[in-house]
Amino acid sequence: MSSETAAATGHDEPGAEPPAPACVMCFNASDPSGAGGVAGDIATVAAMGAHALPVVTSIVMRDTADVFEHEPLDAETVVQQARTVLEDITIAAWKVGFLGSADAVSAVAEVLSDYSEIPLVTYLPGLAWLDEDQAQPYLDAFRELILPATEVLVGNHKTLQDFLLPEWDSERPPSARELAAAAAEHGTRYVLVTGIALAAKGGKDAPQFIDNVLASASGAIAGEKFERFEAAFVGAGDTLAAALAALLASGSELQPAVSEALGFLDQSLDAGFRPGMGHVVPDRFFWALPPPEEGQETADGAGEDGSPVADGLGDGKAGAPRRVH
Repeated sequence: MSSETAAATGHDEPGAEPPAPACVMCFNASDPSGAGGVAGDIATVAAMGAHALPVVTSIVMRDTADVFEHEPLDAETVVQQARTVLEDITIAAWKVGFLGSADAVSAVAEVLSDYSEIPLVTYLPGLAWLDEDQAQPYLDAFRELILPATEVLVGNHKTLQDFLLPEWDSERPPSARELAAAAAEHGTRYVLVTGIALAAKGGKDAPQFIDNVLASASGAIAGEKFERFEAAFVGAGDTLAAALAALLASGSELQPAVSEALGFLDQSLDAGFRPGMGHVVPDRFFWALPPPEEGQETADGAGEDGSPVADGLGDGKAGAPRRVH
């Protein structure tokens, strides 16, 4: 902080409190594995230098490998959590993850509508584990009520395709621009599409890469390409969306914020750890780790077919092993 900024804020006055970090309200499920959900949001937002205000929407029974069951909270309980905090604290961004039920989607959308000037980053996880009679009403409500309020929709390419373009029948996958155009029909300004597989160049053993593209209905705006990981992760999508929300809350412009959030995710996955017998969890505090010892190897963990593994509260990324411990 410069002396001019300190003078403007009064931070140099004796006894003055330091300025509070930017606050991000995160609507998400409780994930007892700590990989994603509100636990992942809190860790990510804190690592980005902001303060998380977690609102629990559902209790998910899961470990680092699978989701077994979930218990959505009553919509009124979700709203009461948010309203109580909003009467006390000024927030600078929203982050929406899994909201638990169609009723909760409607209730959260009503809260968001009262603060339409605050940017909303929405993460859409894969919900293959959810019963169809629950998933369809949830996704319909999400499409109708959350997308119109969303500044940036974050999701894995296949998840977004199934959600935004369910009738897609071309042999080629939709582009990020086509996904963004479909989201724009519901009011979403931008889409950050992750996990776009790029063809390997240079032979069978050449490194493979994954592209991640920020797009609007007009076309691709920015992107970052990263080498694929071998390990399968849980919590990656929540990490990316929460990092982006924290950066926007702190005043960053969208394009540099997307680039920084993607870089943060890549390094979090690079330093990921395996706390149990399932998938690898991103380490959001990789920057606080001691440097790896010379010759330290990484663990593998791809799916049985060698493909990335995606689950309910975070999308998987896989490829060349790095420093997973």
